[in-house]
Amino acid sequence: MKSVTLRFYEELNDFLPPSKRKVPFQYRFYGSPSVKDVIESCGAPHTEVDLIIVNGSSVGFDYQIKEGDYISVYPEFESIDITPVQKLRPAPLRNPRFILDAHLGRLARYLRMCGFDSLYRNDFSDEEIIDVSVDEKRCILTRDVGILKNNKVVRGYWIRNQAPVKQLEEVVARFDLVDSMKPFSLCIECNVKLIKTEKDKIEYLLPPKVKKMDTEFCRCPNCKKIFWKGTHYKKMSGIIQMIQNKGQ
Repeated sequence: MKSVTLRFYEELNDFLPPSKRKVPFQYRFYGSPSVKDVIESCGAPHTEVDLIIVNGSSVGFDYQIKEGDYISVYPEFESIDITPVQKLRPAPLRNPRFILDAHLGRLARYLRMCGFDSLYRNDFSDEEIIDVSVDEKRCILTRDVGILKNNKVVRGYWIRNQAPVKQLEEVVARFDLVDSMKPFSLCIECNVKLIKTEKDKIEYLLPPKVKKMDTEFCRCPNCKKIFWKGTHYKKMSGIIQMIQNKGQ
């Protein structure tokens, strides 16, 4: 049996058992597996890896490991001064778009609240999520590490937090989205762009108190839901303000 030394950096350690985090460790193997297979067998999906250094030089996912290799694995945005460097992640999308798995319905609503195109259905299969992400160049957000290890997946991110507001904060920080926010521009139900609507056109649909107190309205052209600046709006505005303040 042959062996190599592996070292994972920064948030990639989230995928490792405690004994292997932030320290070099031995990996034993037979044959000539690819470095991608080795990394994923340790727990980290390839979508979270941006740079692999083997014995001082950058390599691609198809590199076949050899006895005695020293392999350093870095996440996206990790900054080191080594050349030549072979970046493994695709360039960030100018207008980030997401597709979320069945466990992230609340996060999908929060992302839409912030103006980010986010597809979600609670009956999406893994195959559908992967195919849509590839066809529409969407980034997969998931709590299931396994889906990110599929060879077809180009862009994806494993959500660490379980609380929806913390998940939103995590995604905004991870993809540097603070300056791209367009709050309350999308329907949180349909992911469709909202349209400003004159009060007199929808007044007959409004609750009496809203009809009396509010003057600004938007409507979803798909589900026809009407939005105004009520108590729910104020609560969501507070969440958005908190996220923006942390991102400054």
